[in-house]
Amino acid sequence: MAVRRAKDFLLGVDRDRVGEDTLGLLDDEVRRLVAEYPRVPLLAVWSDLLETQEQVFRLLEGGRVRQPSQLRDLNIHGAILGFLVAKGFNDMQVPHEAMTMTRVASACARDAEHPGLIALTDGLKSLIAYWADRPEDAYHYASKGAETAANRQGTVGLWLLGLQARAAVVLGDEETVRDANRRAVERREHVVLDELDELGGLFTYSRKKQLYYSVEAEVLLGNGNAQLAAQAEEAVQGFSDTSAPDWAFGDLAGSQCDLALVRLYGGDVDGAAAAMRPVLDLPSSHRNNGIIVSAVRVRNALTAGRAGTAVAARDLRAEIEAFPVGRPALPRG
Repeated sequence: MAVRRAKDFLLGVDRDRVGEDTLGLLDDEVRRLVAEYPRVPLLAVWSDLLETQEQVFRLLEGGRVRQPSQLRDLNIHGAILGFLVAKGFNDMQVPHEAMTMTRVASACARDAEHPGLIALTDGLKSLIAYWADRPEDAYHYASKGAETAANRQGTVGLWLLGLQARAAVVLGDEETVRDANRRAVERREHVVLDELDELGGLFTYSRKKQLYYSVEAEVLLGNGNAQLAAQAEEAVQGFSDTSAPDWAFGDLAGSQCDLALVRLYGGDVDGAAAAMRPVLDLPSSHRNNGIIVSAVRVRNALTAGRAGTAVAARDLRAEIEAFPVGRPALPRG
């Protein structure tokens, strides 16, 4: 309460102009939220996200900004916060609201004339469409963002190639999947981390996350050979260190679901159940939209495959069916 009151005081002191302390306060808060978002349940950051976004909007609308550099900084903050809020709506399984907020983030990125953030917001549009089962839109937005990021040396371009590959899988375009993943591997060797990568969190695309995306694309193509199983295990292992700066509970759960699918395709039902165990044990606060969809894929594979009649398969399917299916990530109300 004391810190919140101090923030309100500082923002009030600068009512006639935006001062360095105000911008510094917002910069600190944005960096904290970026770092925490992938690591904690949405409920832990949602109120602060909305409050900080409101503060940025109020400053942008109030005509108190005197310097072009300050206006650009505020628009960058608006784009970053809009990105996180949009991701929150997507985690809550409300894609329309998520897409609307992404467009707000995109507008701020354009006003800031920041190509990296513009590309990132196209990537988020692709991500939202992908989880909403709109693969044509997902591929369109990923391709648009990849074009914008083509000459950037940071990792945003690699993320967009990964998004292209995942969308192409659902469209049944195996050639594009392999081409996008190949280009991402080649570009990884020439990456120079930029200011977005330095933010971390959802604004950088680590090697382990690239492996996770690549494995998922192959899994969704129906592959389950020994080499892919080893890569899936490597992806899970990569996200198992909760102290790593790029750890994210959603990426860990997604890679565990992919490992379960690989093992199912290889006929190893017990191995699939072991991979799913940590996902099934997640508290309801962590069961966001992406995790639920990934778990449902495992359930569908259990139903369609020959393992569906095994006792272990029936038990696993029943546990997955107990997952919540509406407005995850935040409790109702």
